[in-house]
Amino acid sequence: MTKSIDFYFDFISPYAYLAHNKIKNIKHKKNIDFNYKPILLGGLHKLQGITAPAFIKSKLNHMINDCHLISKKNNFDFKWNSKFPLNSLNIMRGYLYINSDVKNLYLDIIFKAYWKDNLDISNEEILKNLLEKCNIDTNSFLQGIKESRIKNDLKNITEEAYNKEIFGAPTFVVNNKIFWGQDRLEFAIEEYNK
Repeated sequence: MTKSIDFYFDFISPYAYLAHNKIKNIKHKKNIDFNYKPILLGGLHKLQGITAPAFIKSKLNHMINDCHLISKKNNFDFKWNSKFPLNSLNIMRGYLYINSDVKNLYLDIIFKAYWKDNLDISNEEILKNLLEKCNIDTNSFLQGIKESRIKNDLKNITEEAYNKEIFGAPTFVVNNKIFWGQDRLEFAIEEYNK
């Protein structure tokens, strides 16, 4: 039996943001360890041969409405980002580069910047301000995300997701079972508790 729930995510997924908020609420009530596994969602879609909903107008419109419904029901602050979708490569590599003691803060600040404050988190100046809020050295960060090890780690986790037949974010994996979507978190927790 696994000791954690793997959470495959990308900051550009609004559903990953909603799931992250649910996870934070759960962590306050239950002793469940979530293992955040950053992927490059665009790369995963490419591997799977999927056209993302962002590029299909009717699906995009449904996604926007759906996210507003979910956030309202759960009392989450949410605003659809006018820059959706954007390139998340640097911020996803950044999660792998930063020290573990700031990862939770980084998650909160980056997710909120994109899905609450409507910021373009791919813009280097905006990113620098966000990194300062996380007490992360900007120069070190911008150099670190270019390291081969970091690039390979993100690529490998994305390929790992593909090899597990994961096709979107968020996805939860527990006891080798896959649960796709923020609305499947409760099923992942049930599996965890078996």
